[in-house]
Amino acid sequence: MKSLLAFILGGVFALGLMISGMSNPKKVLDFLDILGQWDASLAFVMMGAIAVAFVPFQYAVRATAPKTLFNEPIVLPTQQMLDPRLIIGSLMFGVGWGIAGICPAPSLTLIGLGHYEAFYFIGAMLLGMLLHAKLSREA
Repeated sequence: MKSLLAFILGGVFALGLMISGMSNPKKVLDFLDILGQWDASLAFVMMGAIAVAFVPFQYAVRATAPKTLFNEPIVLPTQQMLDPRLIIGSLMFGVGWGIAGICPAPSLTLIGLGHYEAFYFIGAMLLGMLLHAKLSREA
């Protein structure tokens, strides 16, 4: 049952990404181009996502032992300090997003939309994940 619900909700999420334009690299790049032809529409998509997620996140943060709808524990991060790994990782993510106009989840919906160029992004993303896993084990 849990897998079926995850599949359905994942499909709804993918559909939302496609309808909102978050899967369209041109729309994302236009959103990031604040000094040019700025397209503010994705800001409204983000505000909608924040509005939907606000209450559940508040519950999870305030609960002493937060649990999912399936009664599984939610493990929240405990570190509250910014460290170089977080800053460097965030910068790499942001620069990659800014160059390609593609975020990890929308990259998968691009394949469903017939944009097979997304495989270049997905390959680079997977390579980065493997590199991170290797370097994390050595540290």
